[in-house]
Amino acid sequence: MATPVAELPAAPSVRRAGSFFWGLHGGDKPAFLITISCAAAIVLVTCLLVYELFVNSAVSRHKFGWDFLFSRVWDPVAGQFGALPFVYGTVVTSALALVIAVPLGVGAAIFLSELAPPRVSDTLTFLVELLAAVPSVIFGLLAVFVLVPFLKQIEPVLRSVLGWLPTFQGPFYGFSLFAAGVILAIMVLPFIISISREVLLAVPTDQREAALALGATKWESTWQVVVPFARKGITGSIFLALARALGETMAVTMVIGNDPKISASLFAPGYSIAAIIANEFTEATGDLYTSSLIELGLVLFALTILINGIARLLILTTTRRGET
Repeated sequence: MATPVAELPAAPSVRRAGSFFWGLHGGDKPAFLITISCAAAIVLVTCLLVYELFVNSAVSRHKFGWDFLFSRVWDPVAGQFGALPFVYGTVVTSALALVIAVPLGVGAAIFLSELAPPRVSDTLTFLVELLAAVPSVIFGLLAVFVLVPFLKQIEPVLRSVLGWLPTFQGPFYGFSLFAAGVILAIMVLPFIISISREVLLAVPTDQREAALALGATKWESTWQVVVPFARKGITGSIFLALARALGETMAVTMVIGNDPKISASLFAPGYSIAAIIANEFTEATGDLYTSSLIELGLVLFALTILINGIARLLILTTTRRGET
């Protein structure tokens, strides 16, 4: 009787080669290489931007150090450059934009996702997304020819109601921090509405049905169950809107007044980081002048990357929570 011969296992190198060629044939390996190359390109571009800004701002960083962030003087003739007026203008206009846009945006998102009929919600959502695609220079023209004259008309009303606050005192000539903040609020509204709506729609239906089964009204279910469940995602949309407001250039440049001073009044003109770079970079003479403008870009880039990163993490957390 013949003794059965045991089959020897294939050599590891043969198995690996077969697996590799099968991956090529099935499309897994090429897809992996292509997609990882795309992802690496994004990281590479970001790192390259930071590197170029950091290297080209060396002259300014070495001369002024950390004082660059806290100095109020911007005098190209004397070679004195400070970023504080521009940081102040950027922060104030962005904060004012959020104060105006967040209640309107979140309220509109709640209406579109929870209370509006589907046909109305879809139509208005399309219009909101269309508004987000409008170029910023168009918003700037709208601000110059429509918003600024309108603000001049309502300025006496604002002064009579809020004039006791230092932020609403002093002369108002139209082009100001207040005008820049209002136009920024209009520009970031679509981002808050669109993202908040998607986050609210991602809340599990079981949460709504459970609240309604316990006797809650539609509004109570929305306000006490759905909105708290989606609060991290809504916060993420606000952070994204803030990042957009921080980096906005053309519309702000056209209405902010372009005066590098720090004033407590929103009626006073101001300046922002993006506006000063857009206005003076082509006219900069000398290494120190150019380096100072590039360092302003580095500061703005760092703020934008940080805020976008936080917002993405918050949105990702909310999405995973909604799926569980």
